[in-house]
Amino acid sequence: MDTYIFPAIFSPSEDGGYCITFPDLPGCITEGDTLKESMCMAKDALELYIYNLEDDDENIPTPSIPENIEISKGSFVVPIEAYMPLIRNEMAN
Repeated sequence: MDTYIFPAIFSPSEDGGYCITFPDLPGCITEGDTLKESMCMAKDALELYIYNLEDDDENIPTPSIPENIEISKGSFVVPIEAYMPLIRNEMAN
């Protein structure tokens, strides 16, 4: 598959900014100081995580439906897209 979309949970950090986790991808965690930076970091983290799964011939989980994800107060869910052809090319070079 070339495009993946996974829900990410953006939770406010105590120091400001956001901690981003992917409920379907254990260990896929990142953070950012601003919303814009957090969006970029989430995309980078997802792309690298998926690339590593592909490279290790591991199954890529089915993404959760965002509406079914339970979040704490102040947090929100954002769908993050990973377009893999560009990442595969970048990693090959």
